[in-house]
Amino acid sequence: MYQPLPLFVGLRYLRAKRRNHFISFISLISMAGIALGVMTLITVLSVMNGFERELRERILGMVSHATIQGYDGRFPDWREVVDTARAQPRVLGAAPYVEQETMLRARRTAGAMIRGIDPAAEPEVSEILDMMRSGSLDSLQPGAWQVVLGVGLANRLGVGPGDSVTIFAPEIRATPGGVIPQVRRFEVSGLFEAGVHEYDTALALIHYQDAQRLFRLGEDISGIRLKLDDMMRARWIARDISAELPGLYQVRDWTQQHANFFRAVQTEKTVMFIILSLIIAVAAFNIISTLVMVVTDKQADIAILKTMGLTPRRVMAVFMIQGSLIGVIGTLIGVVAGIALALNVESVVAAIENLMSIEFLSAEVYYISDLPSELRAGDVFRFAGLALVLSLLSTLYPAWRAARTEAVEALRYE
Repeated sequence: MYQPLPLFVGLRYLRAKRRNHFISFISLISMAGIALGVMTLITVLSVMNGFERELRERILGMVSHATIQGYDGRFPDWREVVDTARAQPRVLGAAPYVEQETMLRARRTAGAMIRGIDPAAEPEVSEILDMMRSGSLDSLQPGAWQVVLGVGLANRLGVGPGDSVTIFAPEIRATPGGVIPQVRRFEVSGLFEAGVHEYDTALALIHYQDAQRLFRLGEDISGIRLKLDDMMRARWIARDISAELPGLYQVRDWTQQHANFFRAVQTEKTVMFIILSLIIAVAAFNIISTLVMVVTDKQADIAILKTMGLTPRRVMAVFMIQGSLIGVIGTLIGVVAGIALALNVESVVAAIENLMSIEFLSAEVYYISDLPSELRAGDVFRFAGLALVLSLLSTLYPAWRAARTEAVEALRYE
């Protein structure tokens, strides 16, 4: 009795037993549709967030957060720059590298990227130690001519630990016998697996001093790799670092090196959000249908309320409250179900695989064989807000139609 009249009537219409059970059925379908849409949005976008996180971590396991390079491709005074970069409070690690595309030959021939590294400093900027499948990074000593290959590249060459690989330098030298390529024989001392096709099949690691000799760089290197305290702000941190370095250098962050890849992932997430939002939109149309039928069924009630002094605005409020409650209840159910499923999606998928004796993501085909999920509070609020807004908008036309009901015409045949 202490509730405002529109709220009281709206709640009564929502929970009262209607003569037309079909209207009740449509109301339940609308509520279930909104719940299903919100749950699906939360779950699917959480899984896509999980895949993006896994790919980002695996890529950044081999790619540094930022790199410093010379404008002419050579870096003569790199030791001073390494010390300057390490002195920056937001830089966690810095390591020199030499990089060159070339050919490798063993039982078969394959193209690859040769990366010369400092084994002592490399763990500061990458997760290479966790990716080693055989051998050790410490085997890369200057003058030892050892090489660590990605597992895919080793398979392409048909070699394993202990075998020899010939690396061609992209230069030729003139001899009395003619022009011959610059080559060097290396021994395979280890294998790594990053879980990313680009690196597992086309990357070989050697000591940077061996790379300097092989590619005739003298004391120069290709650049310096950096690890930062916040990789999501790498662009701005890299810009600040470049402003403080002496001389002219090119500083790039990981988002620039893989911009197309992560832009494609973001585009896919946006498209999936739009497509799955249509589920909520369909449920919102069901709310419109429900309220239109309720307004038609309650013509006499509306007329009596208007003759008792209920204003058109308050009549609109009655049906807006009724429709909004359908949306609120459906949204709450969808949010709870979506959060529960997103947090346990890996276990649910594993149970389905065991029950049906199938494997959705085979480890032989996919680099990510499980189903990762990353639930973000911002996504939950965004999806819930979308459902509530659509539910509220869907009540406007039926409520406006109820407010235009003429009391005399509605009661003429009662």
